[in-house]
Amino acid sequence: MSSVSKVMTMHEAISKFVHDGDHIALGGFVTNKKPYAAVHEIIRQGIKDLYLEGGPGGGDTDMLIGAGCVKVLFNSYMANSGFTQVSRRFRKYVEQGKILWEDYSLDVQPLMYHAAALGLPYVAVKNMLGTSLIDKWGIPEEVYKSDPKLPPFKLKVEHNPFNPEEKVCLLPTPKIDVGIIHVQQAASDGTCRIDGPIFIDPDVAMAATHCIVTCEQIVHHNELRDEPWRNQLPNIIPDAVVEVPHGAHPSQCTNYYDYDAMYLRMYDKVSADDDLFEEFLNEWIRGTKDHAEYLDKLGASRLMQLKVKNGFNYVPGLKRR
Repeated sequence: MSSVSKVMTMHEAISKFVHDGDHIALGGFVTNKKPYAAVHEIIRQGIKDLYLEGGPGGGDTDMLIGAGCVKVLFNSYMANSGFTQVSRRFRKYVEQGKILWEDYSLDVQPLMYHAAALGLPYVAVKNMLGTSLIDKWGIPEEVYKSDPKLPPFKLKVEHNPFNPEEKVCLLPTPKIDVGIIHVQQAASDGTCRIDGPIFIDPDVAMAATHCIVTCEQIVHHNELRDEPWRNQLPNIIPDAVVEVPHGAHPSQCTNYYDYDAMYLRMYDKVSADDDLFEEFLNEWIRGTKDHAEYLDKLGASRLMQLKVKNGFNYVPGLKRR
């Protein structure tokens, strides 16, 4: 059975689907399966004024903020856990008012993505009731009302029509232009398989108008069809499939590689200083023309050291401090 190939280079996928002012969402979780190769290419292409989200953000989101790519951030967590407890570029840009930022609880944002994937206009939750997240908004109400990329307000608290004595918090679902996720295996037609935790990735992919999938391997579609119950996305969802081995580095990727602790420790240091961060971008991101050059700079021996061991799914004895 023939199928249309969605395979692109990273440069082609980003230049075709990600534009200035787009609302994008990144998959993964903090230091797990984050789409760093795509983030690097966004920075290389100088895309700016992004409305960015993804719930549990890490260095990927922090890097985009520090590179001047982000206008508005919707967030519930921002750290490289174990290395940077509050991401440094994120903190600096929020404290200095360089970006608009809205805050949610970490259990609410996944519900918003799931509702968006189902095509719902809003979701009713109780999670944030009784907290300052209800009354303290990061984005002023007048900005919500004047920006066409934003809903008219952050949330509304209303009485439950089925139980009028109870209150619920109504949250608008995000209108995502582009979802970007990293998976272990994908077929050229767009069928995807995720090993290990799936996090928010399927919901982000299905909620978005366009979806870019980066993957460790492109495999024959028959290999994924042999065990279809292991697949998370059908081929009708992704618009682009990009093969980028180690495309989630320095985060970890189940069954493939551990997180690169020394890189995350280095990033913690450079992200604390404006000049060091700019030097980092020029050396590691802008100074590499594509993901292949980035991997060459890391070196084969370093990448081999990160390869997970069978039966462990991490690297015993890997230097982490």
